[in-house]
Amino acid sequence: MNSAEHIKSTFESQQRAFGPLAVKDRLRHLSDIENWITTHKQEIVDAHFKDLSKPESEVELAEIWYVMSEIKLAKRNLRQWMSPKRKGLSTLALLPAQAWVHTEPKGVVLIISPWNFPFNLTVGPLISALAAGNRVMIKPSEITPKVSALIEKMVTDLFEPNHVVVFQGDAETSRSLLELPFHHIFFTGSSAIGKIVMSAAAKHLSSVTLELGGKSPTIIDDTAHLDMTVKKLTWGKCINAGQSCIAPDYVLVHHSVKDAFILKLSNRLNDVFGSTIEAKIASPDFGRIVNSHHWNRVNTMLETAIQEGATIAHGGGKNEENKFIETTLLDNVTPDMKIMEKEIFGPLLPILSFEDIDECLSIINARHKPLALYMFSNSKKNINKVIQNTSSGGMVINEINSHFLNLELPFGGVNASGFGRSHGYEGFRSFSNERTMLKNGRLSQIGLIFPPYTKWTKKMIRFVTRYL
Repeated sequence: MNSAEHIKSTFESQQRAFGPLAVKDRLRHLSDIENWITTHKQEIVDAHFKDLSKPESEVELAEIWYVMSEIKLAKRNLRQWMSPKRKGLSTLALLPAQAWVHTEPKGVVLIISPWNFPFNLTVGPLISALAAGNRVMIKPSEITPKVSALIEKMVTDLFEPNHVVVFQGDAETSRSLLELPFHHIFFTGSSAIGKIVMSAAAKHLSSVTLELGGKSPTIIDDTAHLDMTVKKLTWGKCINAGQSCIAPDYVLVHHSVKDAFILKLSNRLNDVFGSTIEAKIASPDFGRIVNSHHWNRVNTMLETAIQEGATIAHGGGKNEENKFIETTLLDNVTPDMKIMEKEIFGPLLPILSFEDIDECLSIINARHKPLALYMFSNSKKNINKVIQNTSSGGMVINEINSHFLNLELPFGGVNASGFGRSHGYEGFRSFSNERTMLKNGRLSQIGLIFPPYTKWTKKMIRFVTRYL
């Protein structure tokens, strides 16, 4: 039962139950999830295959291992994260005060998760929210029903509804949830839906973390090691059939190495997934487009690009019944084509050539700031120029996607690609209120400048403002 009334009553139940949660209780909840995942690992793998035809190795790496890493990091560091953070005094006038930051949970929080990495991007934020001591309501994606049902089973097995609860459903369920005054909303998904979430949050002044996406570029200059580049690019673009918010969306390659790059990448794709369309369809290592709607969306992008003058340098094979589209390299792409307007979120890779690194900067900066920017280069000059003259949520040099796996790094976007940070300690902070604390006693120097403003008091104020 996911009626608006039931959702509201559950929210109110969580509000009433909210209170301080000791570190031992938080650690127990994390361990419970860890043990549940270990016990139900094969079910998690099977659910992802049913929803996305996702290879077992991808599930183990990008769904299970990532979440288990979040749990282990949080368990190892939670006492330190929760401990008061002593701060100094910016002026001697405050002596002998003590200052610190007290970390407390925000309260009742909402997690709305996507379909592309449904376990990772639901349970990962849940770990951060529980480590921070919150009560949690979760809306997983209806597009991946098997994984969403498994997440609900996990939550039901481990938590009372007044602590953590899952609400299944479509956009109507999301709308009912967004009517409520959550203390924080964590949303992962498209920029269009992100705007709706942010607008709803604004009505209640709820804080938000938005993990969105955008067109993440990959720059390959004439100093790049091409064999290494194509090996890493194949993995980064093909994982989950390109349905990833940090997947390379388009390539800017130096004209002097473009032909060699396309040849090497084509050969690598054939080596990994098979040299014929039949072999690629049969490959156990390549996922599928999630549903017919998205298959048609990606296919329309491909056909429109060809109509506008792009040519297929590799791939182009597709099977609608199987929801399969081959990883397709598109040459002769220009910045004004429609395929360069929106995030592709699929196995198409437009390729544009450049002569000078400034051309890359112009193309990148003409678009919204991306979630990720990749660069393959051995030129410190070019690398530094890109760092200094672009903005993105993250930048990865001579690698693809790996910044997401490093839980010591804050992960997130900037402006249209999102804001707020997640992963590890930054995820804990996102679900926490960092409360400013200051304590003083009777002997307070600041008390020397209180009114009435006598001649002596004014003299003290002048002294404080000039020298302390």
